Amino acid sequence: MSKTQLSFIVLIAGLLLLFSCRRDDYYEGNDVNLRFSIDTLRFDTVFTKVGSATRIIKIYNPVDLPVRVNLTMDAESQRFFRYNVEGVKGPTANDIEINANDSIYVFVEVTINPDDPLIASPFIIEGKILVEVNGNTKNLYLEAFGQNANYITGTNKGAVSLLSCQFGQVAWDDPKPYVVYGILYIDSCQLNLPAGTRVYVHGGIVRDESTLYNDGLIVCLQNGRIVSKGTVEQPVIIQGDRLEPTYADVKSQWVGVLFAPGSRGNMMEHTTIKNSIIGIQVDSLARVDLNSCRFYNTGNAGIIGRHGFIKADNCLIYNNDGPAILLRHGGSYQFQYCTVASYGGKSEAVSMTNYTCYEFPCEQAFVNPLDALFVNCIFAGSNEDEVSIDYVGDRSDLFYKFENCVVKVNQILRSGDHTDFFDHCSDCHNLKLGERLFLNQTKQDYRLDTMSIALGKARPIFITKDIDGKDRKTTNPDPGCFEF
Repeated sequence: MSKTQLSFIVLIAGLLLLFSCRRDDYYEGNDVNLRFSIDTLRFDTVFTKVGSATRIIKIYNPVDLPVRVNLTMDAESQRFFRYNVEGVKGPTANDIEINANDSIYVFVEVTINPDDPLIASPFIIEGKILVEVNGNTKNLYLEAFGQNANYITGTNKGAVSLLSCQFGQVAWDDPKPYVVYGILYIDSCQLNLPAGTRVYVHGGIVRDESTLYNDGLIVCLQNGRIVSKGTVEQPVIIQGDRLEPTYADVKSQWVGVLFAPGSRGNMMEHTTIKNSIIGIQVDSLARVDLNSCRFYNTGNAGIIGRHGFIKADNCLIYNNDGPAILLRHGGSYQFQYCTVASYGGKSEAVSMTNYTCYEFPCEQAFVNPLDALFVNCIFAGSNEDEVSIDYVGDRSDLFYKFENCVVKVNQILRSGDHTDFFDHCSDCHNLKLGERLFLNQTKQDYRLDTMSIALGKARPIFITKDIDGKDRKTTNPDPGCFEF
């Protein structure tokens, strides 16, 4: 047999072998529900210098025939992540076979430089791989830590963490920032936040089989408390973890701080909470004392009280999509020298009721006495009324008092229910259209203007300094958190 004949025979045999290996039994329906070994591939390594880490995820084919899948990684994810599947390197891998009721491994690598600026490498780096089979696409989510920080994170779905110290105290006093990933519960422990502490909360939608929810949340349970003691020069700041300039004023990046029923001993001084859905919520019988705090850029209310106890002095609440202060189902509240501005939104500066409903429409209202005192405060905004009062019953469970405040009310005086509003508002000034008040409200500068009608309208009380530490006048001080 000649070499030519031998080569021809080998070629024919190879072609026969090739065609004999081709499959024509792939499942082609678009109802394939590929399963991943985990929903989100998380790299929990905190890098202190440039480094890499590799994680593995399995993709399962649940049908009784083999399938072919295509994997694609978008350009933004490629900045940090790379993958390899069945020996094929991304960012694109097509026609990867998964046998019937079988699985394949995907190896994903991340490379981090923690010294990159936050605009290039945020605290939490996110990416995804699109996995497509027969036109049906699922996302494999990727997450990694991008900066050298203190990460407070759990390991189960929703990244739930528990801070507990057997009724002792824990101080977050490391100069590196603290990043809360997911939901942090504080129980049987006092968390101390000293001056200059930075807490960044990573909020995001948790993809559960039954529900979707935002998991950027700090919760003080009944036996947990927060003592946050900033200063004028070094405030404590709690905000979302995206620090790029484009995120500076973005609302609803995380949920907020919740004081659960019965949580007592909470104190915040010179503390800023911003860019959340709510600032703080104080639930049934919980108590929080606030001094010189700022709550702004919230997608809902700045401060919520639900049958709780709140004492607030020298606080600034503004740029809230819901009522800046929302008091529901009664409770006991005292606000002194606070500036509450509600410009551009549809909600009032302060809204309060003595009831709550747990269903809509409200078939049954649950009533609890409301006791609310406002002294030397400013309630201003772009609505006809910046004070809203609603109640169930004969008003015997409704007590509210404004003293030496600047308010804006018009409609409620004509509504019939609150024609006696100024019987509850002694030595108050009702803000009229065109009157000067703030230095520059369009730039959210809520210091008083030189021609402000608020000048000198407060009465002296025991609070001798304003939010910036400036001495208040001993006679005829100014209402709001800023002394002129």
